[in-house]
Amino acid sequence: MTILGIETSCDDTAAAVLVDADVRSNVISSQHDIHAEFGGVVPELASRNHQRLIVPVVQQALRDADCTADDLDAVAVTYGPGLPGSLMVGLTFAKAFARGRNLPLVGVNHLEGHLYSVDLSSPAPPRPYLCLVVSGGHTELVRVGPNFEHSVLGATRDDAAGEAFDKVAQLLDLGYPGGPAIDRLAKMGDPAFHDFPRSRLDEYDFSFSGLKTSVLYYLRDLGEEKEDVLKDHRADICASFQQAVVDVLVGAVRDAARETGAEHVAIVGGVSANSALRAAIEEAADEDGFEVYMPEMAYCMDNAAMIARAGAMHLQAGHAAGATLDIQPRLRLEKPEGVS
Repeated sequence: MTILGIETSCDDTAAAVLVDADVRSNVISSQHDIHAEFGGVVPELASRNHQRLIVPVVQQALRDADCTADDLDAVAVTYGPGLPGSLMVGLTFAKAFARGRNLPLVGVNHLEGHLYSVDLSSPAPPRPYLCLVVSGGHTELVRVGPNFEHSVLGATRDDAAGEAFDKVAQLLDLGYPGGPAIDRLAKMGDPAFHDFPRSRLDEYDFSFSGLKTSVLYYLRDLGEEKEDVLKDHRADICASFQQAVVDVLVGAVRDAARETGAEHVAIVGGVSANSALRAAIEEAADEDGFEVYMPEMAYCMDNAAMIARAGAMHLQAGHAAGATLDIQPRLRLEKPEGVS
């Protein structure tokens, strides 16, 4: 089965071709340079640039896969959650492409794409597994079972972990996106430099707004010393903030794994590329005795290969979208219609 995957939920225009379980191409056109001067994604700019990029990105994906539209068996596309304008560009293109080629269309929940991105690497986790989704817009702890069973154990009540990275990076004048910049500097810093708060709510829910605000107040209270402290200790502040985030995430995973008896744990999403998080979860796995799975770096960030993978699973289960498929910007993790 040869599937074209399309992903435009935020500011990356992505297309990929999956042949059975083999990723033949995975093209991502990033808009980071466009949004950097604004310190974050500007929705209208994102949708405009998706319109400009979607055709050449899909064409490149087909070329890289050494195939043509005639070789495709289906089209899979993200229909939520995400920015409405961005989602609309990808879904409109996918519906027109599928209709023009008389191909089945599969709507994919962006979060499902992340959940199953670990299937793109070997070995893939057996079901059930515990999965932490950590990205710019989402932080959720999910039990993933067979037949699209998704049980959300906990989620953020406010800022997602990735949002906290971006906002703290702004406070430290590190630019956008903030996650990679903080990760790079943190490697040269002391995580014990400052004790930022670690917030955990009921059960496995998260809150990162207080941590972000704590960094804001810490910098504000430095007063006239702020510039000197940033000059000498910017890396230390990055390391201290990052350690607080990692402690919260890994602590929740460890608690959930113990309580549920999970033997297999996955970490997915853009923040799963963070070096400190990867190291900490590997250490936790060694100490607690569970197996850990993380996507290759190419599949951590938003990408279309994961959408094609989830789309293939839906097709194999007999799920296909109709012409009435519409965007759902606030889509949540749940079973598809018709799944028992």
